[in-house]
Amino acid sequence: MRFSVLSLIGHDPHPLTGELPSPADRFEEVIATASVAEELGFDSYSVGERHAGAFLSSSPSVVLGAIAARTTTIRLLTGVTVVAILDPVRVAEDFATLDQISRGRIELVVGKGAEAGHFDLFGLDEERQWDLQKEKYELLRRLWSEEGVDWEGEFRPPLKDVTTVPRPYDGLPRIWHGSATSLNSPELAAKHGDPLFTANAIQPREAYAELIAHYRERFEAYGHDPADARVAAGSGGLLIADSSQAAVGQYKELYEARVRQTFKPHLAGKAGYNTPFRTIEDAIEGGPQLIGSPQQIIDKILGWHTVYRHDLQSITVDGFGLSRPEQLETLQRFAEEIAPVVRREAPSTLWQ
Repeated sequence: MRFSVLSLIGHDPHPLTGELPSPADRFEEVIATASVAEELGFDSYSVGERHAGAFLSSSPSVVLGAIAARTTTIRLLTGVTVVAILDPVRVAEDFATLDQISRGRIELVVGKGAEAGHFDLFGLDEERQWDLQKEKYELLRRLWSEEGVDWEGEFRPPLKDVTTVPRPYDGLPRIWHGSATSLNSPELAAKHGDPLFTANAIQPREAYAELIAHYRERFEAYGHDPADARVAAGSGGLLIADSSQAAVGQYKELYEARVRQTFKPHLAGKAGYNTPFRTIEDAIEGGPQLIGSPQQIIDKILGWHTVYRHDLQSITVDGFGLSRPEQLETLQRFAEEIAPVVRREAPSTLWQ
């Protein structure tokens, strides 16, 4: 198993105290955490992209550029690049530039995004979101793998003999497809022989298992070697304590206040937006959140691995309102007490 740290650069008031750091301080926290993650041996660091809600992650390429300047080995991922609303030419240029600056450490996770509001913001029809996603992804793939591209589609002007610059550092960077609720992204990933990154953040395990099973079935149906199928899984946040009882005592008020704070009433009943695990006890028992003792968290990740057979596990330490020292302590405990056991029990050849 490989491990990644993800930040969506949330910018909500603290769910209990109401404190809100400045945007500059929040960016510094994220950039510094990436450097610590590298020191602790995490394999990658991911920055999300959101254009609506209480987030500061509208320009992940800029943040990843700052992280690239402070690190040397950790891989740099997006989570996700909302290619459905972006110009593929701009995406190709921005991230190839980052790939050169970081000397080949960039990998994209593309998706249509988890905030419906961004389609209106960019003047696009949300009803066409999957058509936008497919066309723009396939153009991006061509721009990175070919030179002198001739192309004509529905959602942007035609291209004639176009070669985007700079070129990627060492050939086509790996592109993952992020999937939270729909079979469309697993299907597109399978068609092109790409890896799948399942959100694994809100719903029960069975919902994500269905997405992954569809991906593996279609991956082989498209003629790809099943051994080449790669899967990554997110998680709904990480809270480590010495025991389950200690986790409940220490984090119950914080966790449940955060669930109330992030509830989206206009999306009630729509899969993938509001967690059904509204108490910390429910989250520990069956949710995608990683909460409890180190052994509980090890058991949950290995339980996912039995079903998902995933290569990469993503964690998040800045989603519940932990202080900066608490975030770093959580990362360190995960790196020292959890990651070595999971790596040994679920080895992966990803990034060897």
